[in-house]
Parts: sequence; structure tokens; C-alpha cells
Amino acid sequence: MLKNVVETNVEIKVESIKSCGQSNGIKRRFVECAVYCALLSCALISIFTTIGIVVTLTKETVSFFQAVSVLEFLTDTKWTPLFEPKHFGVLPLVCGTLLVTVGGGLVALPVGLFTAIYLSEYASDRLRRVLKPVFEVLAGIPTVVYGYFALTFITPLLKKIFPSINIFNALSASLVLGIMITPMVASLSEDSLLAVPQSIREAAYALGSTRYEVATRVMVPSALSGIIASFILALSRAIGETMIVAIAAGSTPKLTLNPLESIQTMTGYIVQVSLGDTPYGSIEYRTLFAVAMVLFLFTLSMNILAKITTRRFGVSYQ
Repeated sequence: MLKNVVETNVEIKVESIKSCGQSNGIKRRFVECAVYCALLSCALISIFTTIGIVVTLTKETVSFFQAVSVLEFLTDTKWTPLFEPKHFGVLPLVCGTLLVTVGGGLVALPVGLFTAIYLSEYASDRLRRVLKPVFEVLAGIPTVVYGYFALTFITPLLKKIFPSINIFNALSASLVLGIMITPMVASLSEDSLLAVPQSIREAAYALGSTRYEVATRVMVPSALSGIIASFILALSRAIGETMIVAIAAGSTPKLTLNPLESIQTMTGYIVQVSLGDTPYGSIEYRTLFAVAMVLFLFTLSMNILAKITTRRFGVSYQ
């Protein structure tokens, strides 16, 4: 009798454990399925958002080119779609965008790279912990603040050096734009330098190299792919910047390489049209999408170039 009771209790406990395990297994599979569906939904939202943007830009751009020839859009040297006589040459906007971007790059690329080299090779851990948050704060400042900083502080300083400079000018916008993207270059370049194995650095020191030689002849070439990618991504960010150029560079579409003059960038023109004074559906309104499409192609090309560079010069360390 006692043996039967014990066997019955054991069977009941085994069944209870099995049912509990099955219940936990069902809950685990449910949670995994829910997480999978949530991640898939986020990925699909990003994809569909990108597709929606491309479709919208393409649709309106095609409508624009039904009224304006592509040849005129790409070769005309005047851009006055909001005034008479109307001209739809995008070259002044492209020239202004490239002028500001190149100027910002001349400031940000060397300063950001040298900062990354200092933080990774020269600075102590204590100093690095202080400087890194400072750069993060600099990267978090709203761009509209940068714009008014350029207009009210940088431009008066430049006025003392170049008396003929305009109130709205490309030089001021370029300098502040370079300051804005410097933290991006420094942060990404430093991550690339820190990703190089410590053994490579130690081997260079063992061969008698100085700290300068290790930094410039060993570490930078070893992290070249990441550094070049940071340059390209920072320039891509500069091309798409809006508020700094809209406030400091002016709104004069002019085909010029003189940074002391007022210019207009593609993003600056988009801001001008987006203020609401342009009638919906008009040819002036559709210029917004045509310029946005050119800007989209610029940034897309920069991102593709960054990917190609990373794959071409990338090095995998074990």
C-alpha cells in the first residue's frame, strides 16, 4: 500500500514538472516571437519610410521636369524660380552647398583627426574622461544656435579682418559648420584608432618608434578605413545641414567661389520655399522636390562611397 502511494506521488510530481516545463516553453516561445515581430516591424517601418520618401520625391520631381527641361536645370547658371524672369538652373545652389561643405571640411577634418590622435595616443585616461563629455556636449548643441553664433559672433570678427565681407557670407557659415561636425570626425576616428589591437602599438614601440611615429605611421594607417569613413559621413552631414547656412550664409543664389559673398545652399532654398508663401502645386512649389532630389542623390552617393571605402580599405583584426 505504501509503495503504491509513493509511486502515485512521484508520478503526480513528474506530471506537474512536465506541465510546468511545457508552460515555460510556451511562454518562452511567445516572448521570442513577440520580440522577433517587434524587431521586424521596426525594420519594415524604416524600409517603408525610405520607400515613401523616394516615391514622393520622384513623383514631384517628374512633374517638375515635365515643365522644365533637365538640360536647363543642370546647365543654367541662374536660379530665380520665385522671381521674373524665371530661371531654373540648380548650379548656383550646388556651388553654394559645395563651397560651404568644403570650407567646413577644411576646418573639421584636420582638427577632428588630430583630436582623435591626441585622445587615443597622448591623453591620459583622466583627461580623456573629461574631454569626451565636452565633445559630446558640443555635438548636442542645436544647429540654430550655431547659426546665430556665426551671424552675431564669427561674422563681426571676420569683418575686422575682411572689411568688404557681407553680413551674410559663406566663410562664416563654413567655419561654424566645421566646428559643428568636428566632434563627429573626432569620435568616429578615435573609435577606429582604439579598435586597432594593442599588440600593434606595442610592437611599434618595441622596434624603437617614438610616440609620434607610432601615432602617424602605424596607428593612422591601421585605422585608415574608419578614418576615411568618418570624413565622408561628416561631409555628408555638412551637405544636409540647414539652419547654419540658412541663417549665416544668406539667400542669394550666386555662382561664385568667393567665400566672402552671400550665397544660398540647397537646404537654404528648401527652408525658403517651405515657409508657406509658395502656392501648393505650382512650378515654384515643385522646385522644392527637384532640389531635394539632388540633395538626396548627393547624400546617397556619400554614404555609398563610405561603404565602398570601408570595404576596400577595411582590415579585420583577430
